[in-house]
Amino acid sequence: MRRKVIFALCSLCAVLGFFTVLSVNKVLHSEWELPSAVKTDQDRFRIVLITQELDTPFWRLVGVGAAKQAEQEGVGFELWGSYGNNQEDFLKQVEIALHSKVDGVIVQGNDTEEFQQLTRIKAASYGIPIITVANDVPVEKSLRKTYVGSDHYEAGKLLIEQLVGDMGEEGEVVLLGDLDLEYSQRLRLKGMEESLENHPGINSVYVESGSSDEEGAAATQQALNKHPNVDAFIALNVRQAGTMMQEISRRTELEPFYIYSFDDGSDASDLLMEGKLDAIIEQSPEQMGETSVEVMMQWLRNEVVPLNSEGYITDIRIVEGKGGLP
Repeated sequence: MRRKVIFALCSLCAVLGFFTVLSVNKVLHSEWELPSAVKTDQDRFRIVLITQELDTPFWRLVGVGAAKQAEQEGVGFELWGSYGNNQEDFLKQVEIALHSKVDGVIVQGNDTEEFQQLTRIKAASYGIPIITVANDVPVEKSLRKTYVGSDHYEAGKLLIEQLVGDMGEEGEVVLLGDLDLEYSQRLRLKGMEESLENHPGINSVYVESGSSDEEGAAATQQALNKHPNVDAFIALNVRQAGTMMQEISRRTELEPFYIYSFDDGSDASDLLMEGKLDAIIEQSPEQMGETSVEVMMQWLRNEVVPLNSEGYITDIRIVEGKGGLP
């Protein structure tokens, strides 16, 4: 009986060995092709651009540039955000993007404690890279990977060069800004003030304004009352420029004054074309969108690690109005 069991087991092993050899032989000599490689990681990458000013021409162009570059890179891209500087909705969009575990977030920098908490703690805990675009925040507060946008300090200096070229080496200029300046606006102001130090004949006064039209009008009234000999106005935030000029017009003609601003808001081009602004600093929003996606993909593919923490600077230029518009 024992011999029969041993014989049966040996026979079974022989049969199994025969079919194993046969199967290996078929695989080695078959003409079948191995399955094609699975999609690479980049095919699954998902990038989100988030802004709190979806309704402005400036940010629409940032979105256009980002979408164009994302298509070229072959990655998923979505444009999120809020309208009318809705801070609460904007922060909610950032938080949703992080909870969704997207591969990368490109976001308009917001120099608030709430934003810094999201980018410094939550983004880091999820391992999601953050790139700020157009508006930066200090890197030590946000732990963002890099910044893509204008050099706002140089923009402030460039605007003063234009002012001096128009007005000359003597005069008085009012710098109008928000009560709580954004980081980019603080850099603009620093560039202007340091540049004005080289022109001792020009006296500058900084006037604080709130965010509402009423507060902007009150700040302009205050400036005109305290500085009746003012020659020029510079609005750090173009959204204040319209209110500022309306208030000036109630007292006198705009024509004698030199008036300048920046192109972040929807009113800049219209005010320039109407001849109400002497010049604006024009930025490169489409280039910002393109570069931010390109840099994000360099990080995600481990092509450039670390990214340049100082940022990737896009072009700025002076565009003149009041007959000087090209």
